Amino acid sequence: MSLSFRERTRPAPPATPRLLLPSLVLAVLGYQINATMLSPALPDIARRLDTSSSLVGLSQTLFFLLAAVGQVTLARLSDYRGRKPVMLLCGVLLIIGNLACALAPDISVYLAGRILQGVSAAMFSLSFLTLNDLLPPAGFGRAAGIISAVNGGFAGIDAIVGGQLADTVGFRAIFLGGLVLSVVGTLAVARYVPAVPPKAKGTMDWLGAGLLALGLSGLLIGLAQGAAWGWTSPATLGCVLGGLAALAAFVLVQRSRSAGGNGTGTDSGTGADSRTGAARPRITAVIDIRLLASRRAWPLLLTVTLTLAGAFGALALTIPLFTQDAHAGYGLSATWSALLYSTPAAAIGVIGAPLAGYFGPRIGWRRVALIGSAGSLLAFAVAVPFRDQPWVLFAALAVLGLTYNGISITALNGLAVVSAPKDQQGALTGLTGACFGVGASLGTALASGLITTAGTSGATGAAAYTGAFVAALALLALAMATALAIRPVPAGEGATERAPGVHL
Repeated sequence: MSLSFRERTRPAPPATPRLLLPSLVLAVLGYQINATMLSPALPDIARRLDTSSSLVGLSQTLFFLLAAVGQVTLARLSDYRGRKPVMLLCGVLLIIGNLACALAPDISVYLAGRILQGVSAAMFSLSFLTLNDLLPPAGFGRAAGIISAVNGGFAGIDAIVGGQLADTVGFRAIFLGGLVLSVVGTLAVARYVPAVPPKAKGTMDWLGAGLLALGLSGLLIGLAQGAAWGWTSPATLGCVLGGLAALAAFVLVQRSRSAGGNGTGTDSGTGADSRTGAARPRITAVIDIRLLASRRAWPLLLTVTLTLAGAFGALALTIPLFTQDAHAGYGLSATWSALLYSTPAAAIGVIGAPLAGYFGPRIGWRRVALIGSAGSLLAFAVAVPFRDQPWVLFAALAVLGLTYNGISITALNGLAVVSAPKDQQGALTGLTGACFGVGASLGTALASGLITTAGTSGATGAAAYTGAFVAALALLALAMATALAIRPVPAGEGATERAPGVHL
């Protein structure tokens, strides 16, 4: 088959070192253990730092909040500065954050360390983008599956290890282990990850990035703290409404930037200084509104948000509470609840992620995402009516681990990379990463609110959890609908293989 002129003249990608993937795995793992290993150690942190559980809970909120903000901002910055320099920045922030948490004399230093660790979450999105820059579609798919599996933790074993370390040595041992991994991962990135030229022209829109960060912060804080503050309290309403106002302002700013030229192939990325007439870099949109309004973007972002809201909310809150409830559920201990209903889902997800990465480039990332959405919906459709049967629930959650933890998360991340024009890969990938955080916060807040409301209204036994289970099922059904609306990306097509520009 003859090659097109563009294919014949496209410069060859830089040589790919054999240790590229192990380096990225170490870099992602250095961040990830701070998210998955720490949960069992939260009581130990409160005790050793002589602080309240609410402040320790705030540290978790800030960690995931800054993870969302960091993914959007730093992933987009990498379009202008290159992937490798921003990855190294993430590595340095992670090292400093681990040191601060490991040596923290009080809760204030600990909070600062968790904030820095959260920002470094962009390492995950940057790893996806780097792999797409350097590998052919099939190689990208396989590597993306491995990165997704690593980002899910050690198949649930990491939380158990974290609990053991907290019980024997103390929480600081977790951060010291993370420090070693972050140093090794950062050095590996510096040595084995090639520097690829930036994809975007112009300069970063820091006003737009700030508005987006402010909007996400308001929404996430409002959702995370709404149950404690009261959903109609001035603080909750102020955060949520302020976040929505900031996001509306973000859209207006991006529309203005996009109308003025955004460097997506038709614009040079430069403008003229009004005083001297000299060329100066144009401020380009964080994300082109035309792309955001296209079927390659908005259905994808909604699917991510709804999938996380349904599945994560159930796995992280509803299922643990239900299985440990002696009156409504099974009356299990926390350890047995985790071993039977959390660890299997995480372990099977490690298998599903590489499978999604293998089939994504071959049959299309959208099709794999649809398989994941359909499987998750079916699994939960069985779990809801048969939740009083322990082994049926166990089997349904095992399937959910395959379809949600493995297939859906990998496919949606891969789809974000290949759906964006080459100079906006960081924007769409970063927004997708942020939607994971928004969806997780929305899901846990909704489940908590429904369970609390059912209890205060007099619901007893299993009925206290009916609303949360049904809401999760409804959210997964909506995620299936929005996934069907995503515009297909042809099998084998990658972002680096498309002509520049926004194709709606």
